[in-house]
Parts: sequence; structure tokens; C-alpha cells
Amino acid sequence: MRKVFISSLFMLALAAFFAVPVPADQSLARFEGGIGSTPLRSGGTPNLVRGVPPGGLPWVITSLKANVQDDGHIRVDGRGLLLAGGDNIGRNGGQSVRAKLFCGATLPTAHDSGAVPLDSDGDFSIEGSLTPMPPVICGNPTLLILNAAGTAWFAAGVPRS
Repeated sequence: MRKVFISSLFMLALAAFFAVPVPADQSLARFEGGIGSTPLRSGGTPNLVRGVPPGGLPWVITSLKANVQDDGHIRVDGRGLLLAGGDNIGRNGGQSVRAKLFCGATLPTAHDSGAVPLDSDGDFSIEGSLTPMPPVICGNPTLLILNAAGTAWFAAGVPRS
């Protein structure tokens, strides 16, 4: 009985020594929460973010959660992205949206997802790979939710530490 116990203890110690390491979190950037766009102008200048102008009317978003992996895979879940002004207030404006990740502060690189339609409640899910693939380190990450053409932003992600 004692030999079995010692043998078992030895096997347990050996297994712990050769245990497979658990991979670390492979997130390049995370975002939790969203900010809707407002086309306010300060001194005649539109509310540009990373050089992208806002949509022509204000937009609101109820929630936004996004995760970008270091291999360029992106998952975005957005809820309640709706117009906050104009005759179609409270509607999705018939829009499709895409995600754009910007990395870097001075000369940012831009990385796009594919486009998906907003449902009637303004909900959407984006999952796929960013093109081009983001750099290994994404300093000062900014995530915008843009129209399908990528010419106007409707919401921005709140970076999560």
C-alpha cells in the first residue's frame, strides 16, 4: 500500500512538472461600452475621429463589447445603435456597419472588418478577421463603428484595460 502511495505521489509530482502551460490572454485590444456620434461642429470643424467624420445625424448606442485577438480575429457585439435625431429618430436608418481598429497615436494604422446589417433594434454582431492584420502591439487602440462604406462613424468603443 505504501509503494502505491509513493508511486502515485511521484506520478503526481511528475505530471505537475510537465504540465502544459495555460495560454495567456491573447487579446490585442478590448472595448466595453460605446459612445454614439454627434456631428457637432466646433468653429466649423466636424467631430473627426482618426480623420473619419461622424454620420450626418446624432447616433446612440446602448452597449458595445469588442475583443481583438493578436491574430487579427475580431468579435463585436453592439446593441441599440440607432439614430438620435431627424425624422427617423429611434430607427436604424437602413444602415449596415463595419468595425475599424486604429493602432498607434502619431501615424495610426487602420484595420477593417466586413460589414453587417443593423437589425431593426440597432443590434449587430461582427465576427471575422481584420484586414490588413493589425501589428503585434496596438498602441492607443481606437475602435470605430462605421457605415458600410467606411466614410462616417456612428459609434466608438471605450477601451478596457
